[in-house]
Amino acid sequence: MALSYSVYDVFTDTKLAGNPLAVIFDGKGLDDAAMQAVARETNLSETVFVQPANNPAYTARIRIFTPGRELPFAGHPTVGTAIALAEKAHGAGTLDLVSVLEENVGPVRCAVRLREGEASFAEFDLPRKSQQISLPLDKLGIADALSLKTTEIGFENHVPSIWSAGVPFLMVPVHDVGAAERLEFDPQLWEKTVPFVDGALASAYIYCRGGVNHVAKFHARMFASGMGISEDPATGSAAAALSGAINHFDRLTDGHHPILIEQGLEMGRPSFIHLHMDIEGGTISNARIGGQAVRIATGTLDL
Repeated sequence: MALSYSVYDVFTDTKLAGNPLAVIFDGKGLDDAAMQAVARETNLSETVFVQPANNPAYTARIRIFTPGRELPFAGHPTVGTAIALAEKAHGAGTLDLVSVLEENVGPVRCAVRLREGEASFAEFDLPRKSQQISLPLDKLGIADALSLKTTEIGFENHVPSIWSAGVPFLMVPVHDVGAAERLEFDPQLWEKTVPFVDGALASAYIYCRGGVNHVAKFHARMFASGMGISEDPATGSAAAALSGAINHFDRLTDGHHPILIEQGLEMGRPSFIHLHMDIEGGTISNARIGGQAVRIATGTLDL
């Protein structure tokens, strides 16, 4: 069986930066075990398998696999696949279009902007608004798992908390960029300390205000040993979950709030995630995640 694929670097306009994503365009004939095996073979944080949509009004159905398990939803696969399918269908010209990707979390509406000579851009409406999951958390244990002092955990009124917009993350605010840069993640201590959510170990999303780049409002890192990911260069589903924490702790005023999140700098793969939130009556009425992506490889898998 020959399967065509492309690899995109997502949440960047520069090749060999951002978060790489494999898009398998011919995923219809693969069962779950085969898709998981291919995802282990690519060994990227996520691999997408494109299948015909159950609803003919939608662009495609996509299955998202990490090396360890399938995800119901993820940000960089959504952005990267929306761009990959648009470029495959329309080439590298100038075009604005809307597509709907059918994911396990539900239909995800994407707006794609193709520009000749530029990296394509896509953004999607969050399929679920971020919700807090209230579970007891051990601040000392979290600090130990990150090799940080307890005094470096938290800033302003931000404290560790669990949020999910489809995939749960334990959000760990740290004092500053310096603390985020020098932390050392210990997966064994993390597993002993943090709770399981929906049967899976909550992944670590460490964030602080500000960034190395002056335009960034937040700096982030993500570790998901339970998914087979030692560290992720860019995590759209975590940024989606972070929207709830930002609104909760910062008590955003009503109106539109554009937020740029940087991630992956410690890995040498700088990534920039655009988060847009509309606040009405103190709650999130709408939120979107977006970013650019560039194709880095195209080929065929012989299975």
